[in-house]
Amino acid sequence: MAKAHQINPERARWLEVLGVSMPLCLSYLPIGIACGILLNAAGMNFVLTFLVSIMVFSGGAQFTLASLLVSDAPITSIFMTLFFLELRYALLGSSLSRYMRSESQKSVLIFSASMNDENYAINYLKFVTDKDWSAKDALLVEYYSLASWASGNLLGGLIGSAVQIDLVIVDFALTALFIYMIVMQVRQRLTLFIGILSAGLSIYFLTLVKSTLGIILATVLASFVGFIIENRVRHYSKDPDYTWILGKLFRPSATRNTVEDRQHIKKQEEVQAKEKGAASDVPLDSKDDGE
Repeated sequence: MAKAHQINPERARWLEVLGVSMPLCLSYLPIGIACGILLNAAGMNFVLTFLVSIMVFSGGAQFTLASLLVSDAPITSIFMTLFFLELRYALLGSSLSRYMRSESQKSVLIFSASMNDENYAINYLKFVTDKDWSAKDALLVEYYSLASWASGNLLGGLIGSAVQIDLVIVDFALTALFIYMIVMQVRQRLTLFIGILSAGLSIYFLTLVKSTLGIILATVLASFVGFIIENRVRHYSKDPDYTWILGKLFRPSATRNTVEDRQHIKKQEEVQAKEKGAASDVPLDSKDDGE
């Protein structure tokens, strides 16, 4: 009788993974609906909106696409903007590569096609903290989140076809989205500095070239400057994570102790323990040679 009241009495793996993915899936629905409405307002029907949600599967890219379509940006600017915007996934994917070494190239390709920021965060955390987490579990997380996002986009496209939306809201929604993304990523002084530098360069290049290509140039240049600074600091500093430029800014208490933080603290404690042990093994000179 006790088993009858359990949600997953047989311990089905797909249900366990669904439970892990459920908070993400539920959060995707309202944002996906909003994205679908905006894409419909930008000129896409609900079928095209649904297809874009599957093939692109990136809220940031799809909101940007809606804004660029509204502003009648040239197709080359759209492709270049989305390319550089999504280039971050190459870095995110590289941090998961060690957990995918035993998988075939085809499996890695399928996994990469469905990865985005949120399901990456879930999978990375589970890979680090759960020894039983597998590549198949990670792929299920991606499929669950993709299904939720695509459903929200489809529903938003259907709603958008029946409701008139003022296109001015597209720019507001995009601005709000990227402000949120910046705030959530600013955890180091270097990130804050590069964000300010990128904003200044964007204004300069937009004034110079008078097109969205200026934003791309500013993004590439600022990213290159950030890479050079971090590379030099990590090359010459004994403890780069605790230098001023790479030091962490204030964060809410709930986000301070990440997995990386705990690993670093544990490593520091182990080093200190070894140093103390080595010091205790050194014999003390009880007498001088002249005594």
